[in-house]
Amino acid sequence: MTDDFSVYPFVLRGCASHDVIQHSTKKYVRHENGKSIHTNTVEGFFSILKRGIIGVYHHVGKQHLHRYLSEFDLGYNAREITDGERALLAVKGVAGND
Repeated sequence: MTDDFSVYPFVLRGCASHDVIQHSTKKYVRHENGKSIHTNTVEGFFSILKRGIIGVYHHVGKQHLHRYLSEFDLGYNAREITDGERALLAVKGVAGND
C-alpha cells in the first residue's frame, strides 16, 4: 500500500499486489473488499524509526542499517504485548545465531 507518488509504479513493478490511496486528492483511507487501504501503519513505523535515530543513535551507517531496522521492527510489532513477552521474543530471535 502506498500513496499516489508517481515513482511507486516503477519501483514496485512486478509486485503481486499494490494498493494505492490518493493523498493528492485528500483521500487517506479507502475500504474495499473487507480491507482498509491506507498508509497509516507504515507512516507510524517510520515516525518511530526517525525519532529513534535522531534522538538515540544520531547516526546510522549504511553497513548497519539492517540492524537498526530489525530493532525497530521488533519494537513496533511488539508494541501491544507485555515487557516479558517482548523479552521472550528477543531471546528467541537470538537462538541459533553464532
